[in-house]
Amino acid sequence: MAIGYVALVLHAHLPFVRHPESDYVLEEEWLYEAITETYIPLLKVFEGLKRDGIDFKITMSMTPPLVSMLRDPLLQERYEAHLTQLEELIALEAEHNINNGHLRYLAEHYVTEFSEARQLWERCNGDLVTAFKKFQDTNNLEIITCGATHGYLPLMKMYPEAVWAQIQVACEHYEQTFGQAPRGIWLPECAYYEGLERMLADAGLRYFLTDGHGILYARPRPRFGTYAPIYTETGVAVFGRDHESSQQVWSSEVGYPGAAEYREFYKDLGWEAEYEYIKPYIMPNGQRKNTGIKYHKITGRGLGLSDKALYDPYWAREKAAEHADNFMYNRERQSEHLYGIMQRPPIIVSPYDAELFGHWWYEGPWFIDYLFRKSWYDQKTYQMTHLADYLRDQPTQQVCRPSQSSWGFKGFHEYWLNETNAWIYPHLHKAAERMIEISHLEPENELQWKALNQAARELLLAQSSDWAFIMRTGTMVPYAIRRTRSHLMRFNKLYEDVKIGKIDSGWLEKVELMDNIFPEINYRVYRPL
Repeated sequence: MAIGYVALVLHAHLPFVRHPESDYVLEEEWLYEAITETYIPLLKVFEGLKRDGIDFKITMSMTPPLVSMLRDPLLQERYEAHLTQLEELIALEAEHNINNGHLRYLAEHYVTEFSEARQLWERCNGDLVTAFKKFQDTNNLEIITCGATHGYLPLMKMYPEAVWAQIQVACEHYEQTFGQAPRGIWLPECAYYEGLERMLADAGLRYFLTDGHGILYARPRPRFGTYAPIYTETGVAVFGRDHESSQQVWSSEVGYPGAAEYREFYKDLGWEAEYEYIKPYIMPNGQRKNTGIKYHKITGRGLGLSDKALYDPYWAREKAAEHADNFMYNRERQSEHLYGIMQRPPIIVSPYDAELFGHWWYEGPWFIDYLFRKSWYDQKTYQMTHLADYLRDQPTQQVCRPSQSSWGFKGFHEYWLNETNAWIYPHLHKAAERMIEISHLEPENELQWKALNQAARELLLAQSSDWAFIMRTGTMVPYAIRRTRSHLMRFNKLYEDVKIGKIDSGWLEKVELMDNIFPEINYRVYRPL
């Protein structure tokens, strides 16, 4: 009988990026890359495990913006074109390197990979959400929700109605998508503030995740630390991130992804190939970009990109198996040690961004595959579980009040509120005030109804924590600024038009086409609680 539980939790999220007004916007490729490199590989892993009779258990958030983009016909069509271009480029590469043994081997590896991506895409008719849902229906995958647009909730708490809208709109969208209410929520950036659990309870949610110190500094101090969930006074459970297992996978310095055998992310064919050769496969304006075809391995620490050796998927896969075995071994020892202290089975919660697996760490899906297989066949110390099953089987837990926290830098809110992005919050707060104000209105006609609902969408989109995050990281900053300003501008125009009773129907129709997330939204969600 197992004496411990291990819960792998993946957070699948991308900001809502959809530009029907343009033929090409680079940022849309965030989605296309994630589909090819993360979501399809994960589905392939799940299919293989199921085929081989392995009753795997994993928890995965799928945020409303990601679900909306994955189900959008325009983006599905554009992804098909993106994949076709990849297939064309790699076929050209295989031919181009026909006399270069190792590069030909690598090109043929990618030919197979893109062909398998195409087969899975066509097998599920481009509907990856339904493909994931099938594994929820078999209880292998527990899909949880997130904030409606990944808004950073502690920085909205002075407007409870805005926080409620992020939670309630997400829960309604989940139910419309998956045909049932969500049981759990990944708080955006794992960011929690005291009192938030009351809204989560009112929305019908059973549990959420926080960083380790959100539980370690709870009141009273939890007896079992992060190795058992706690219940809040509202009955909502809280799971805390385990630092040890997170560090082993997450860190590029001391974690698995930094191994010399693994693929080098920052050395891409789009930047390396001769310009005229690669020109048809980069940006329409002629600027280079990543293609996703990478021929080199990390090789060793301290080496420049020009010093990287050629990648070998065979040895990388062997290393992924070795790392999965090491992860399993460490969880066995951790479970034994904790069980000896606790005298009850601990749960080790290991949450990660889903895009780490495949996109940033190319071998990540292989690691997950090996981990589930090894955990199923090679050990009996711990049981892989998802969070809903654990709560069902272990319903008695300590009652505590969690501490304010996030999984960002320094563990609180500094990454989303600093000198690079503080300017956005007065505007967001004013927009929240205005949205709460107009939520009291009753529309006189269908046009006013549409305008009020679109105002709610624009505020939600402006609140996405991704924009503040990007401003802080210093990458793609102009786009993040432009998105924040454009949603606020659209919101303020809608507010003013509604107030004076004169709505520009042609302009509204264009905005509805561009920002078409949450088609069933009801602006009254912002009415005072």
